[in-house]
Amino acid sequence: MDKNHAFGEMPLPLFAPAEDDVAMPRRDSRGRAGSQLSYLADHRARLRERFMNGGAAAMPDYELLELVLFRAIPRQDVKPLARRLIDSFGDFNRVLSAPAARLSDISGVGPAVITELKIVEAAAQRLARARVMNRPVLSGWQELLDYCHTAMAHRETEQFRVLFLDRKNVLIADDEQGQGTVDHVPVYPREIIRRALELNASALILVHNHPSGDPTPSETDITMTARIAQAADCMGITIHDHLIIGKSRELSFRAQGLL
Repeated sequence: MDKNHAFGEMPLPLFAPAEDDVAMPRRDSRGRAGSQLSYLADHRARLRERFMNGGAAAMPDYELLELVLFRAIPRQDVKPLARRLIDSFGDFNRVLSAPAARLSDISGVGPAVITELKIVEAAAQRLARARVMNRPVLSGWQELLDYCHTAMAHRETEQFRVLFLDRKNVLIADDEQGQGTVDHVPVYPREIIRRALELNASALILVHNHPSGDPTPSETDITMTARIAQAADCMGITIHDHLIIGKSRELSFRAQGLL
């Protein structure tokens, strides 16, 4: 059986009524059809009710993932797939941010499942980004940290991005400067300064992640930051900070006396 169809996957229109809400006949031990709602419909109804009453905090990761999978796989038990995804990637956040190619390696995951997961990931990032874009960054530092964690903490490869600020420290642009491997990302100071001048930015915040989860800076991180700071200083541009995002915490170069 094709793994992409192992769970009877079929895509649904985004705002269509969920098919699993419709009563489905259930057969007894002798194979006879009954008139009650199936176990699956009851299970899904209970999960939805628990979510609406208690929110995500009241649910383990695999159950929250089940709720996301309901639309992609309307008439099959998705609990085994949810547990398989959690076992493979570690937690709910890492499932959402996993590359599509890696997701497709999991038995039962096909295009509809990947689409649902990526819609949720994009929604989370857009919500977090909306709280910081075009707003003063230094007075909303926690919102900035939350956004960086949402966008970068659970990636499997390093990403380097630059936040460009105007003279009032309002965030005017958030640019991804490079994608790398699990422990390296190429960074070009000249391109960062060129972009800052293009935007008429007065200050920068550098941000990159450590997929290992440990935000401790490497010697390369320290050297590269010094190079960017030197180039920025020549153009009268301030580097407010360089943040390294780990899985559950971040490190500030400014707070550590490294900038």
